[in-house]
Amino acid sequence: MSASFVSGLRARSQTIVLAEGEETIAIRVEMPEVWDAVRVVVFPRERVLTVKEKALAALYPEADTPGDFVLKLAGWEILDESVSLADAGVVDDSILLLTFRRRRAVR
Repeated sequence: MSASFVSGLRARSQTIVLAEGEETIAIRVEMPEVWDAVRVVVFPRERVLTVKEKALAALYPEADTPGDFVLKLAGWEILDESVSLADAGVVDDSILLLTFRRRRAVR
């Protein structure tokens, strides 16, 4: 895997590595509530839910249940998190948004 676009963007220094090898893709998961992002190296056949859980553990460890959060690609919620990243349309250099399912009150 060559240097990707998402590798050059600001994110946490530690990358979540779920797979190694030439068939891997690099994606970025951003969480606006904490103003942070993490890079993930993964096989395209990995389930969306696995990436969501790993990113949530890194970015918002105090989360009780992953169901309280949604993962979006190009502004659209990925409704079936049991499908593979590839089946959801995620490709190398994709940027996913991880955010609360329900809007939260501003205090």
